[in-house]
Amino acid sequence: MSTSPMNMTRQPALLGTSGIIFLAVLVAVSVLVPVLNLAVAPDSAVHVPTYVVSLLGKYLTYALLALSVDLIWGYVGILSLGQGAFFALGGYAMGMYLMRQIGTRGVYGDPVLPDFMVFLNWKELPWFWYGFDMFPFAALMVLLAPGLLALVFGWFAFRSRVTGVYLSIITQAMTFALLLAFFRNDMGFGGNNGLTDFKDILGFNIQADGTRLVLFVLSALALALGYVLCRFLVRSHFGKVLVAIRDAETRVRFTGYRAENYKLVAFVVSAMLAGIAGALYVPQVGIINPSEFSPANSIEIIVWVAVGGRGTLVGAALGAVLVNYAKTYFTSGILAPYWLFMLGGLFVAVTLFLPKGIVGTFYEWREKRRQHDDIPDEPLATPRPAE
Repeated sequence: MSTSPMNMTRQPALLGTSGIIFLAVLVAVSVLVPVLNLAVAPDSAVHVPTYVVSLLGKYLTYALLALSVDLIWGYVGILSLGQGAFFALGGYAMGMYLMRQIGTRGVYGDPVLPDFMVFLNWKELPWFWYGFDMFPFAALMVLLAPGLLALVFGWFAFRSRVTGVYLSIITQAMTFALLLAFFRNDMGFGGNNGLTDFKDILGFNIQADGTRLVLFVLSALALALGYVLCRFLVRSHFGKVLVAIRDAETRVRFTGYRAENYKLVAFVVSAMLAGIAGALYVPQVGIINPSEFSPANSIEIIVWVAVGGRGTLVGAALGAVLVNYAKTYFTSGILAPYWLFMLGGLFVAVTLFLPKGIVGTFYEWREKRRQHDDIPDEPLATPRPAE
């Protein structure tokens, strides 16, 4: 028996049209920006200065961070207000590696201790700094530090069936506790000043134009791979269960699924993605300090995802880029003191007029149009039966 095309459920491919467009744009940008930086004369109107390359690279790391939030908020319903903590932990892991590469080129010339430790009269390197002189170990810690924190936190929270606003509050409390801890000088992470004055990464001058371009391309690559991973997860059976948990967790439990295990895996993957974003962010901005743990930062990430479109992946990345570009533009002029009011107003406006975000609203419009096109045209007059 043949099936009418109208009755067939649409099953989009792994990436879908929007995903292919998103990846194509990423590839184009990662090729075009280096070309415009290296091959175009500095006095040309289309030349991309090195500082803009670093700025765009920072936007890409923010997009990856937003992607990690959308994975758990858009598809599992976990509104985490502590995602900035995982981002900061990944950043600190990379920052510790970069500090170990300074060696005798620091202000105090100590071959082992970072400058802030010499200034604070530390006599020896703390045990938790061991191994960070090796890049593979630091890269491993970029994943393990946020991943283990998410694993421990999520194991207790999800098995206790903490959900909704209560879960949001304790994630915010977690990042605030880390903020207070990293502010302390005796913690061994640079205190209020954090980690800065980086020199090299893998033997290359971190300030060199070529290094900046490589970091930019790596950020684009990480975003592309992060998107493909998230898309694969949400399109799989695992992702279907996540969406079911988001919509009706109690029913999912009644069908025999261990909902807490699914949520825990998604939470850990999300934390690791945030850690990678933080690790790529630090060498491009040149500093990591406890302010990255600020709960306000985690709330701002939620705004990015809401603006772009929760549960769309592409929208989360787009929202991060758009909001941060607006932040760069408006905080560099006379409107700088009013940026936070503008950000709050943007969130309220999106909630009221675009509750599904930019991309989510576009998807809704496109689906309605498809459904309309699938309806056969009715005849102008219905024939009457023969009498």
